[in-house]
Amino acid sequence: MKAKLAVSSLGILLLLLGACWFAGTILTAPAPHSIGSLPSDLQGRSIQFPSESGSTIHGWFMSGRPGAGAVVLMHGVRANRLSMLDRARFLSRAGFSVLLFDFQAHGESSGEHITFGYLESKDAQAAIKFLGENAPGEKIGVIGVSMGGAATILASPPLQVDAMVLEMVYPTIDQAVRNRITMRLGNWSAFLSHSLTWQLQPRLGIDTSALRPIDRVKNINSPKLFIAGAKDQHTTIEESQSLYETAVTPKELWIVEDAAHVDLHASAKEEYEQRVLSFFESHLRVSK
Repeated sequence: MKAKLAVSSLGILLLLLGACWFAGTILTAPAPHSIGSLPSDLQGRSIQFPSESGSTIHGWFMSGRPGAGAVVLMHGVRANRLSMLDRARFLSRAGFSVLLFDFQAHGESSGEHITFGYLESKDAQAAIKFLGENAPGEKIGVIGVSMGGAATILASPPLQVDAMVLEMVYPTIDQAVRNRITMRLGNWSAFLSHSLTWQLQPRLGIDTSALRPIDRVKNINSPKLFIAGAKDQHTTIEESQSLYETAVTPKELWIVEDAAHVDLHASAKEEYEQRVLSFFESHLRVSK
Protein backbone atom coordinates (compact mmCIF):
# COMPACT_ATOMS: atom_id res chain seq x y z
CA MET A 1 0.00 0.00 0.00
CA LYS A 2 2.77 2.41 0.91
CA ALA A 3 4.59 1.62 -2.32
CA LYS A 4 1.44 2.28 -4.35
CA LEU A 5 0.91 5.58 -2.52
CA ALA A 6 4.50 6.61 -3.18
CA VAL A 7 4.17 5.77 -6.88
CA SER A 8 0.88 7.68 -7.09
CA SER A 9 2.38 10.71 -5.34
CA LEU A 10 5.38 10.66 -7.67
CA GLY A 11 3.08 10.41 -10.65
CA ILE A 12 1.05 13.39 -9.51
CA LEU A 13 4.22 15.40 -8.88
CA LEU A 14 5.58 14.58 -12.33
CA LEU A 15 2.24 15.51 -13.87
CA LEU A 16 2.28 18.88 -12.10
CA LEU A 17 5.86 19.55 -13.17
CA GLY A 18 5.02 18.60 -16.73
CA ALA A 19 2.07 20.97 -16.67
CA CYS A 20 4.36 23.74 -15.37
CA TRP A 21 6.84 23.14 -18.18
CA PHE A 22 4.02 23.31 -20.71
CA ALA A 23 2.77 26.51 -19.07
CA GLY A 24 6.27 27.96 -19.37
CA THR A 25 6.26 27.17 -23.08
CA ILE A 26 3.02 29.08 -23.51
CA LEU A 27 4.05 32.04 -21.34
CA THR A 28 7.35 32.64 -23.16
CA ALA A 29 5.99 32.03 -26.67
CA PRO A 30 5.91 35.06 -28.99
CA ALA A 31 2.67 37.02 -29.34
CA PRO A 32 2.70 38.11 -33.01
CA HIS A 33 -0.16 40.20 -34.32
CA SER A 34 -0.93 41.97 -37.58
CA ILE A 35 -1.33 45.63 -36.65
CA GLY A 36 -2.50 47.37 -39.78
CA SER A 37 -2.40 51.09 -40.48
CA LEU A 38 -2.38 53.96 -38.02
CA PRO A 39 -6.01 54.94 -37.32
CA SER A 40 -7.18 57.83 -39.49
CA ASP A 41 -7.84 60.13 -36.51
CA LEU A 42 -4.10 60.15 -35.71
CA GLN A 43 -1.48 61.88 -37.82
CA GLY A 44 1.82 60.03 -37.97
CA ARG A 45 3.92 57.48 -39.76
CA SER A 46 5.01 53.86 -39.52
CA ILE A 47 8.59 53.45 -38.31
CA GLN A 48 11.20 50.75 -37.67
CA PHE A 49 14.39 50.79 -35.63
CA PRO A 50 16.94 48.20 -34.51
CA SER A 51 17.27 47.02 -30.93
CA GLU A 52 20.06 45.24 -29.09
CA SER A 53 17.41 42.65 -28.19
CA GLY A 54 18.10 41.38 -31.72
CA SER A 55 14.72 42.51 -32.98
CA THR A 56 13.70 45.06 -35.54
CA ILE A 57 11.10 47.11 -33.68
CA HIS A 58 7.95 48.24 -35.48
CA GLY A 59 5.83 51.16 -34.37
CA TRP A 60 4.24 54.52 -35.10
CA PHE A 61 5.57 58.01 -34.52
CA MET A 62 3.51 61.20 -34.28
CA SER A 63 5.18 64.59 -34.24
CA GLY A 64 3.87 67.12 -31.76
CA ARG A 65 4.16 70.81 -31.03
CA PRO A 66 7.75 72.04 -30.68
CA GLY A 67 8.70 72.39 -27.01
CA ALA A 68 5.70 70.39 -25.80
CA GLY A 69 7.71 67.27 -25.00
CA ALA A 70 7.73 63.69 -26.32
CA VAL A 71 6.35 60.49 -24.78
CA VAL A 72 7.08 56.85 -25.57
CA LEU A 73 4.37 54.30 -24.76
CA MET A 74 5.36 50.80 -23.64
CA HIS A 75 2.68 48.11 -23.57
CA GLY A 76 2.18 45.10 -21.31
CA VAL A 77 2.94 41.42 -21.80
CA ARG A 78 1.29 39.66 -24.75
CA ALA A 79 -0.18 42.99 -25.89
CA ASN A 80 1.09 45.39 -28.57
CA ARG A 81 0.97 49.06 -29.54
CA LEU A 82 -2.77 48.89 -30.27
CA SER A 83 -3.40 48.70 -26.51
CA MET A 84 -1.76 52.13 -26.14
CA LEU A 85 -3.74 53.98 -28.83
CA ASP A 86 -6.12 55.76 -26.46
CA ARG A 87 -3.18 57.08 -24.47
CA ALA A 88 -1.57 58.22 -27.71
CA ARG A 89 -4.75 60.08 -28.61
CA PHE A 90 -4.97 62.27 -25.52
CA LEU A 91 -1.24 62.91 -25.46
CA SER A 92 -1.24 63.88 -29.15
CA ARG A 93 -4.19 66.22 -28.60
CA ALA A 94 -2.18 67.90 -25.84
CA GLY A 95 0.68 68.58 -28.27
CA PHE A 96 3.17 65.87 -27.26
CA SER A 97 5.16 63.93 -29.82
CA VAL A 98 4.28 60.26 -29.31
CA LEU A 99 6.09 57.01 -30.08
CA LEU A 100 4.29 53.71 -29.63
CA PHE A 101 5.82 50.39 -30.66
CA ASP A 102 5.68 46.61 -30.32
CA PHE A 103 8.22 45.04 -27.98
CA GLN A 104 10.34 42.19 -29.32
CA ALA A 105 8.29 38.99 -29.74
CA HIS A 106 5.10 41.07 -29.75
CA GLY A 107 2.91 42.50 -32.48
CA GLU A 108 4.90 43.02 -35.67
CA SER A 109 8.34 43.04 -34.02
CA SER A 110 10.46 39.92 -34.38
CA GLY A 111 11.61 37.81 -31.46
CA GLU A 112 11.78 34.20 -30.29
CA HIS A 113 10.69 34.54 -26.66
CA ILE A 114 8.89 36.93 -24.34
CA THR A 115 11.32 37.71 -21.51
CA PHE A 116 9.11 39.71 -19.10
CA GLY A 117 11.19 42.87 -19.28
CA TYR A 118 14.74 41.58 -19.83
CA LEU A 119 15.18 41.84 -23.61
CA GLU A 120 12.32 44.31 -23.68
CA SER A 121 14.47 46.72 -21.65
CA LYS A 122 16.84 46.83 -24.61
CA ASP A 123 13.88 47.78 -26.82
CA ALA A 124 13.10 50.55 -24.35
CA GLN A 125 16.65 51.89 -24.73
CA ALA A 126 16.33 51.74 -28.51
CA ALA A 127 12.99 53.57 -28.39
CA ILE A 128 14.47 56.41 -26.35
CA LYS A 129 17.34 56.67 -28.83
CA PHE A 130 14.89 56.82 -31.73
CA LEU A 131 12.83 59.48 -30.01
CA GLY A 132 15.91 61.58 -29.27
CA GLU A 133 16.84 61.48 -32.95
CA ASN A 134 13.35 62.17 -34.27
CA ALA A 135 12.17 64.70 -31.70
CA PRO A 136 15.45 66.57 -31.15
CA GLY A 137 15.53 69.00 -28.26
CA GLU A 138 12.35 67.62 -26.69
CA LYS A 139 12.22 66.45 -23.09
CA ILE A 140 11.20 62.78 -23.02
CA GLY A 141 8.67 60.93 -20.91
CA VAL A 142 7.65 57.26 -20.68
CA ILE A 143 4.42 55.47 -19.88
CA GLY A 144 5.19 51.82 -19.08
CA VAL A 145 2.33 49.43 -18.36
CA SER A 146 3.03 46.23 -16.40
CA MET A 147 5.82 44.51 -18.39
CA GLY A 148 6.40 47.82 -20.19
CA GLY A 149 7.00 49.43 -16.81
CA ALA A 150 9.34 46.61 -15.80
CA ALA A 151 11.29 47.09 -19.05
CA THR A 152 11.51 50.81 -18.28
CA ILE A 153 12.96 50.20 -14.81
CA LEU A 154 15.22 47.30 -15.81
CA ALA A 155 16.99 49.22 -18.58
CA SER A 156 20.73 49.41 -17.89
CA PRO A 157 22.08 52.02 -17.80
CA PRO A 158 18.91 53.79 -16.63
CA LEU A 159 16.88 55.42 -19.37
CA GLN A 160 17.86 59.03 -19.97
CA VAL A 161 14.39 60.49 -19.71
CA ASP A 162 12.79 63.39 -17.88
CA ALA A 163 9.71 61.69 -16.42
CA MET A 164 8.20 58.20 -16.04
CA VAL A 165 4.68 56.92 -15.49
CA LEU A 166 4.89 53.34 -14.19
CA GLU A 167 1.69 51.31 -14.04
CA MET A 168 1.19 48.04 -12.14
CA VAL A 169 4.87 47.01 -12.22
CA TYR A 170 5.85 43.79 -10.47
CA PRO A 171 8.66 44.19 -7.87
CA THR A 172 10.18 40.75 -8.57
CA ILE A 173 9.42 38.01 -11.08
CA ASP A 174 9.12 35.55 -8.19
CA GLN A 175 6.23 37.53 -6.71
CA ALA A 176 4.62 38.02 -10.12
CA VAL A 177 4.60 34.28 -10.86
CA ARG A 178 3.46 33.30 -7.37
CA ASN A 179 0.55 35.74 -7.49
CA ARG A 180 -0.66 34.47 -10.85
CA ILE A 181 -0.49 30.81 -9.84
CA THR A 182 -2.29 31.27 -6.53
CA MET A 183 -4.97 33.42 -8.19
CA ARG A 184 -5.86 30.51 -10.46
CA LEU A 185 -5.21 27.47 -8.28
CA GLY A 186 -5.37 28.71 -4.69
CA ASN A 187 -2.76 29.23 -2.01
CA TRP A 188 -1.81 25.55 -1.92
CA SER A 189 -0.17 25.94 -5.34
CA ALA A 190 2.40 28.58 -4.32
CA PHE A 191 5.18 25.95 -4.27
CA LEU A 192 4.73 25.50 -8.03
CA SER A 193 6.00 29.02 -8.72
CA HIS A 194 9.61 27.87 -8.40
CA SER A 195 9.08 25.29 -11.13
CA LEU A 196 8.16 28.17 -13.46
CA THR A 197 10.83 30.68 -12.46
CA TRP A 198 13.47 27.91 -12.63
CA GLN A 199 12.73 27.69 -16.36
CA LEU A 200 14.07 31.17 -17.01
CA GLN A 201 17.65 29.85 -17.19
CA PRO A 202 17.20 26.90 -19.58
CA ARG A 203 14.64 28.70 -21.74
CA LEU A 204 15.90 32.29 -21.80
CA GLY A 205 19.40 32.17 -20.34
CA ILE A 206 18.54 34.57 -17.52
CA ASP A 207 18.22 34.29 -13.76
CA THR A 208 15.46 35.62 -11.55
CA SER A 209 17.94 38.22 -10.27
CA ALA A 210 17.73 39.91 -13.69
CA LEU A 211 13.99 40.45 -13.24
CA ARG A 212 13.82 42.44 -10.01
CA PRO A 213 12.63 46.01 -10.74
CA ILE A 214 12.64 46.71 -7.01
CA ASP A 215 16.46 46.44 -7.06
CA ARG A 216 16.79 48.83 -10.01
CA VAL A 217 14.21 51.49 -9.25
CA LYS A 218 16.43 53.08 -6.60
CA ASN A 219 18.91 53.97 -9.36
CA ILE A 220 16.40 56.03 -11.33
CA ASN A 221 16.57 59.74 -10.56
CA SER A 222 13.89 60.86 -13.03
CA PRO A 223 10.54 62.01 -11.59
CA LYS A 224 8.23 59.01 -11.32
CA LEU A 225 4.46 58.64 -11.11
CA PHE A 226 3.47 55.16 -9.93
CA ILE A 227 -0.10 54.06 -10.66
CA ALA A 228 -1.67 50.96 -9.15
CA GLY A 229 -5.10 49.34 -8.91
CA ALA A 230 -6.43 48.96 -5.39
CA LYS A 231 -7.87 45.52 -6.22
CA ASP A 232 -4.99 44.26 -8.37
CA GLN A 233 -4.13 40.65 -7.52
CA HIS A 234 -1.46 40.25 -10.23
CA THR A 235 0.63 43.02 -8.65
CA THR A 236 -0.86 43.63 -5.24
CA ILE A 237 -1.25 47.09 -3.77
CA GLU A 238 1.29 46.15 -1.10
CA GLU A 239 3.81 45.28 -3.81
CA SER A 240 3.17 48.55 -5.65
CA GLN A 241 3.62 50.48 -2.42
CA SER A 242 6.88 48.63 -1.76
CA LEU A 243 8.19 49.58 -5.21
CA TYR A 244 7.15 53.19 -4.61
CA GLU A 245 8.77 53.31 -1.18
CA THR A 246 12.04 51.92 -2.56
CA ALA A 247 12.21 54.55 -5.30
CA VAL A 248 14.10 57.78 -4.74
CA THR A 249 12.43 61.17 -4.97
CA PRO A 250 10.89 62.88 -6.82
CA LYS A 251 8.02 60.41 -6.92
CA GLU A 252 4.23 60.22 -6.66
CA LEU A 253 1.79 57.37 -6.07
CA TRP A 254 -1.81 57.24 -7.30
CA ILE A 255 -3.99 54.29 -6.30
CA VAL A 256 -7.00 53.79 -8.56
CA GLU A 257 -9.89 52.68 -6.36
CA ASP A 258 -11.82 49.55 -7.39
CA ALA A 259 -9.37 48.81 -10.25
CA ALA A 260 -7.74 45.42 -10.73
CA HIS A 261 -4.95 44.54 -13.20
CA VAL A 262 -6.72 46.31 -16.05
CA ASP A 263 -6.27 49.21 -18.43
CA LEU A 264 -6.11 51.96 -15.82
CA HIS A 265 -6.67 54.66 -18.43
CA ALA A 266 -9.96 53.04 -19.45
CA SER A 267 -10.85 52.39 -15.80
CA ALA A 268 -10.50 56.02 -14.67
CA LYS A 269 -10.24 57.91 -17.96
CA GLU A 270 -10.89 61.49 -16.85
CA GLU A 271 -8.74 61.41 -13.73
CA TYR A 272 -6.01 59.41 -15.48
CA GLU A 273 -5.69 61.98 -18.24
CA GLN A 274 -5.76 64.89 -15.81
CA ARG A 275 -3.05 63.40 -13.59
CA VAL A 276 -0.79 62.19 -16.39
CA LEU A 277 -1.07 65.43 -18.37
CA SER A 278 -0.33 67.49 -15.27
CA PHE A 279 2.68 65.30 -14.49
CA PHE A 280 4.13 65.47 -17.99
CA GLU A 281 3.38 69.17 -18.44
CA SER A 282 5.30 69.85 -15.24
CA HIS A 283 8.36 67.88 -16.33
CA LEU A 284 8.44 67.94 -20.13
CA ARG A 285 7.29 71.38 -21.24
CA VAL A 286 10.05 73.75 -22.29
CA SER A 287 9.70 77.08 -20.48
CA LYS A 288 9.39 80.11 -22.72
